[in-house]
Amino acid sequence: MTHSPRKPCRFILSLFITILAAILTASAQDRPEEGGRELQLWTSGGHSVSGGTQDTNVWNAGVRYGWILTAPHGPGFLKGRFEYAVDAVPAFLVFQRADTAYGAGVNPVVFKWIFAARGHVSPYLELNGGTLFTTHDVPSGTSTINFTTGAALGTHFLGEHAWSVDLRYMHISNAGLTVPNPGVNTVQVRLGVGKFFSKK
Repeated sequence: MTHSPRKPCRFILSLFITILAAILTASAQDRPEEGGRELQLWTSGGHSVSGGTQDTNVWNAGVRYGWILTAPHGPGFLKGRFEYAVDAVPAFLVFQRADTAYGAGVNPVVFKWIFAARGHVSPYLELNGGTLFTTHDVPSGTSTINFTTGAALGTHFLGEHAWSVDLRYMHISNAGLTVPNPGVNTVQVRLGVGKFFSKK
């Protein structure tokens, strides 16, 4: 018995439309505050860089839920708030020479420093890590189970909705589950739309 590949794609598309509708219609504050929450829908894509397997492109999309844990603190231009977040990544495509791998994953560790807003602009730095499960080996001939680590520099554009754009580096590796383990290093551009919710 075969299963149509369109079914999971339709489910993911339906899920994203539902979450996007919730974001666009929900009432919220216009900036991060201590004790608040963040809900974001995002998509990201990029290309491999030196230090790992070459000629690889990636595209992924997911949902973020975050907790603003601190009030603003820090000296001068470094002043900001700390956020902890989790990313669910139901759509992850890796375009390789041998094949295209479809995957899904979760990033349970997202540490984010949101600098104090200057007008409607609020820059941030981020470190993250998680797991990735794919239908084919990534890179080819290695493993379908991988771990991801990354860092990002970006900014929120605050208003009725919180739009974001960032440049991020992601390393994909199976942490020695197979040998060899060349990994994939990518640089990606990520776009997001979401809202910050105040503590109730």
